[in-house]
Amino acid sequence: MNILILGIGNILMMDEGVGVRAVEELERRFQFSENVELLDGGTSGMELLSYMSNRDYLIIIDAVKSGQLPGTVVRVEGEDVPARFMTRISPHQLGLSDLLAAASLTGELPKKMVLFGVEPKTIEMGLMLSDNVKANFDKLLHVVVEEIRKVGYDVEPREYLASEAKSIWGDI
Repeated sequence: MNILILGIGNILMMDEGVGVRAVEELERRFQFSENVELLDGGTSGMELLSYMSNRDYLIIIDAVKSGQLPGTVVRVEGEDVPARFMTRISPHQLGLSDLLAAASLTGELPKKMVLFGVEPKTIEMGLMLSDNVKANFDKLLHVVVEEIRKVGYDVEPREYLASEAKSIWGDI
């Protein structure tokens, strides 16, 4: 199975950047099988089509308004994934909605899609995640890792020096 873990968001807008931060931390903390690619999609849209095509499984990580408490991690799958981006909290989600529609029209939509969304507390200029999102950040990483393990791939913790233990974004 060919899997893409796609983190999207704007790291300059606090909780809006949780998807990108999650991909960075997954790469830093874990070693994935060669069939699993991690990609910082940032605020890209249609230019991500080539990365999505011919994938069996797409895992998207993003800030998503779900009506839950800030920091809550939600799981959405299948046809509900594109529908979730109809309610936008950021301009990049319009691009992602168009991307998924284009992939569907061209037959390039991955066979299986899962979205791990995090309810944002703060979407304003700033580099740090809110305390609510930070409090559930490890849970977010855990559910993504477990999703990969559930489909039969090993995910091993990376060994890193104590000096590397802290993220460049502080304690997350």
